[in-house]
Amino acid sequence: MADSDKAHDPGRLSVRSAVTDGIRVLSVAGDIDHDTVQPLRQALDLDHLGTPPRVVVDMRQVTFMDSAGLNLLVTARRATTGQHGWLRLAGVPDSVMRTLRIVELDTIIDCYPTLRDALQP
Repeated sequence: MADSDKAHDPGRLSVRSAVTDGIRVLSVAGDIDHDTVQPLRQALDLDHLGTPPRVVVDMRQVTFMDSAGLNLLVTARRATTGQHGWLRLAGVPDSVMRTLRIVELDTIIDCYPTLRDALQP
């Protein structure tokens, strides 16, 4: 598939970034996989997250996640906690939550039912 074709692919990944009360909120939509993970990887770069890095990944619109996404979240969690910050997930769809539970990533990264819950101190 050519790059121009991917621009119209409904499974492509988009990441919007905002700051709420000093917390970086990354709103993610689409598939998180080997071919699409780069925008999220860039958004989770410590240089963009503040000090200490406090990040909520709003996953309500994520349609699929494979091992590339899982590995990225593990790496991001290590990086943020290494800088005395944290990483939280919000609104994880059931299909993606099943994957997180299978690999027990939900025991390492705090998962919240809503963005509002994840933003609480």
